Amino acid sequence: MQNLTNTLKKLNYFWNRSQFPSQKPIQISTIDKLIIFLICIVIAIISSYKILLVSNLESPNIFSWGLTFAEVLLICGFLIVVSIKENPNINSRQILLIISLLLIVQMIKNIFGSELSPLSILIPPALIISQGMGTITALAWVSIASLSWPNSITNINSNLLLITLICSFIVSILGGRIRSRAQLLQLSIFVPIGALVSQWILIGNEKNSLVDNQGLFSSIGHIFSDSLLLAIIMLITILFIPIFESIFGLLTKARLLELADKEKPLIRRLSLEAPGTFEHTLLICGLAEEATRMIGGDIDLIKTGALYHDVGKLHAPNWFIENQDGAKNPHDEIDDPLKSAEVLQAHVDEGLKFARKNRLPKPIANFIPEHQGTLKMGYFLHKAEVKKLNFDESDFRYKGPIPQSKETAILMLADGCEAALRAMDINASDYEALDTISKIVNSREVDGQLDDSNLSKGEIFLIKKSFLNVWKRIRHRRIQYPTSKNNTFS
Repeated sequence: MQNLTNTLKKLNYFWNRSQFPSQKPIQISTIDKLIIFLICIVIAIISSYKILLVSNLESPNIFSWGLTFAEVLLICGFLIVVSIKENPNINSRQILLIISLLLIVQMIKNIFGSELSPLSILIPPALIISQGMGTITALAWVSIASLSWPNSITNINSNLLLITLICSFIVSILGGRIRSRAQLLQLSIFVPIGALVSQWILIGNEKNSLVDNQGLFSSIGHIFSDSLLLAIIMLITILFIPIFESIFGLLTKARLLELADKEKPLIRRLSLEAPGTFEHTLLICGLAEEATRMIGGDIDLIKTGALYHDVGKLHAPNWFIENQDGAKNPHDEIDDPLKSAEVLQAHVDEGLKFARKNRLPKPIANFIPEHQGTLKMGYFLHKAEVKKLNFDESDFRYKGPIPQSKETAILMLADGCEAALRAMDINASDYEALDTISKIVNSREVDGQLDDSNLSKGEIFLIKKSFLNVWKRIRHRRIQYPTSKNNTFS
């Protein structure tokens, strides 16, 4: 029995070690919390007030109203919890967007009642939420918006509600994966067509002819008008998504791909003014993308973040060895480790200034300080020790913060491993490469750099393996082709 207990304890220990720590959500100010709470109360009132609009108000009516009010308030809180769980870095503006969309939908339900198709009410907001906040949040929003229907369900065809729910779920799932504006346009065409076919099969053409100008946009069950109105509203929503991105800080897949364009002014400038840094950036992108793909992270986010993580070196490119081309090293000329450390920290501070100036989204700007965390500037720390200078260790550490997400943590590890792997002998074995990777990764772990990253032990192991796989791909021999005065071979 004691052996069984010890075995269970060991299993529990290894299970806990393998799990990632829960990531701390972003702090929301008291005023924002109050505003969000007041909006939730308004939603609960709008969703339940009609229960009190009876000629003879009695205790059962009041009790029913209180129950409905509390239920709607509770599900609003549930929606906020789901959004925070899916996006720990979600900010108050984005929560306000989710709750405000629910408020608008509930108001539309009350104002238009059964005069407006639920297709046009629920699907466009689901597209916005799935694009900006993710699939799970969008699915939760759709479920709550579908359940808290102020009007009697008997006023709306149940098949139409079913079609609306299915279409909303499809938009929520696909919207979180769509990676371009063109795909969004395709979605705005095929979903209404699917709704049209579904209504034709399940509802039929009971009330009107296929085209009826008098009830073109206002007749529930009118399959053509419902689908046409849905297509129009979805197209308008797609046009307004860039505005939502700017106002509420949403980071859609399409926006990430636009930022990753190497012809963007900041990236183009990096390639021209700091070519060594740019080449280093591209190599890191390869390592980071493979590792993120291996653990199921956000590939588009880390690819874009990696491109911008070292833009701060544009303030003084020649102070970084990869851009010196054998020229004099300014650090040797000043011969002051403390000032050299200030230059290294400046590339982070200046990078954040570039990010603000170029209006980079916060999740992208976070890669700039977090890829360095609070790491030691080992070379200049060693020089300070040799010179026996009077200093504190914090003078030779970056200001941080340490990585707050899996993606920024992966970039930190890729940044540390890239130079070491590139410097390895071409004849080095896989074991030697993996040993080098493991030492670098383990040193980051011991230094506490990964404590807030949400990476599990299993994911860290997969990251090491992915770095090895990339190294094996880029390590290859080239044949020395013979050449002559008049001929070359390729």
